[in-house]
Amino acid sequence: MSGTPPRLILEGLTKSFGTYRAVDAVTLALEPGEFFCLLGPSGCGKSTLLRLIAGFERPTAGRIRLGGQDLTELPPHRRPVNMMFQSYALFPHMSVARNIGYGLKGMGKAAISARVAELLRLVRLDAFGDRRPETLSGGQRQRVALARALAREPKLLLLDEPLGALDRGLREETQGELRAVQRRLGTAFVVVTHDPEEAMMLADRIGVMEAGRLVQIGPPAELYRRPANRYVAGLLGDVNLIPGRLGPDEAGEGRSVETAHGPVRGILTSAMPEGAAVIVAVRPEDLVLGTAGLPATVTETTFLGDRVRRTLRLPDGSILRASGRPTDGDGPPGSEAHAGFAAEAAAILPA
Repeated sequence: MSGTPPRLILEGLTKSFGTYRAVDAVTLALEPGEFFCLLGPSGCGKSTLLRLIAGFERPTAGRIRLGGQDLTELPPHRRPVNMMFQSYALFPHMSVARNIGYGLKGMGKAAISARVAELLRLVRLDAFGDRRPETLSGGQRQRVALARALAREPKLLLLDEPLGALDRGLREETQGELRAVQRRLGTAFVVVTHDPEEAMMLADRIGVMEAGRLVQIGPPAELYRRPANRYVAGLLGDVNLIPGRLGPDEAGEGRSVETAHGPVRGILTSAMPEGAAVIVAVRPEDLVLGTAGLPATVTETTFLGDRVRRTLRLPDGSILRASGRPTDGDGPPGSEAHAGFAAEAAAILPA
């Protein structure tokens, strides 16, 4: 591809099915060459949004632009966009090479052969061109489908749960392959996934969807450490949620929060008045057992090799989870402890 890579811009994109709004006024600007993940549970609208961009669904309202081109009313075959589905949809009676070259009809045999060879090298399947899909592993079939989707050099590639059919070990290996291919090409990818670990491993930025809306967009570390609300906090991994009231703006890092078990400090994620009901979100790996912090009782300790998962009960019966390295001071179930954390490790969210 030559020239400046285009930006994908969605403006108030909406899709309704009767009275049900599957995609609700989504606005998004995708950077050239960006690897963007749409993350959320089933039914949140992420796959419908992908189908709108591809042209398989027509929007109820809003616009879709890629570079200077308005795609909103264009049919799928006229958009410089391609989509790769979870099923891969490879032709079983065709070789790997013929599968990849299927969409290149009209280019001439020599040009098709050269392009297929280039794509086989790209996905590291140089020696597999004559094989049939059924003789390949799941990860290899995924790479064949990826090569076929890239054959016509789309300006944007859409992938709907591309690794969902793979087992965990193979999925982790293939995530690295997918990321490496995207980096070599510089083509913008939009991937739909319900797996937060996959999104954090692959994405430059993640868009978290809930009930048809994009509720937060940002780099993985930002969403993990500074979620906008408790929905995002819980979606991105295990988290402790401690209710309280926002204290005064005083000296020191972060803001104080008065909880039922004593004061703690954290970082505000949005402007809120003193006294507002809030939730302090702390990841288990940031919770430290020591002589300072919230009083708790150890109820369970689980050894996991390089780390220990501890379950703690606060005086009101609520539960905290801590995850860290094994220590000689790990107390047995029933022992007393204090659970503390640094202000910078805690996000203060609206209740």
